[in-house]
Amino acid sequence: MRPKRHAPAAARTIQHQPVEQQRGTSTQRGYGYRWQQARAGYLRKHPLCAECERQGRVEPATDLDHVKPHCGDDVLFWDRDNWQGLCHPCHSRKTAAEDGGFGNARR
Repeated sequence: MRPKRHAPAAARTIQHQPVEQQRGTSTQRGYGYRWQQARAGYLRKHPLCAECERQGRVEPATDLDHVKPHCGDDVLFWDRDNWQGLCHPCHSRKTAAEDGGFGNARR
């Protein structure tokens, strides 16, 4: 019987990068001052979670979501018809489903 051969430790070690280095900072992704101002104005006008409302619940919206992911498209990013206010749990669920988080397949 042959002894098991292992790759050198350096080859087995996975280098983890901070999230900011993996996907850029929020400002680098377009969520800077202009976005914060637009977000605040939208949530003032649309204070309830759109998903909770669809399910007959009333929850305050805390996050501004892009209904259709913009994937870096500036026109879609700033299209207010593509925005909806969501509570944080609804936004987290939607984002995880789209991005493949929490073991979900990436859409």
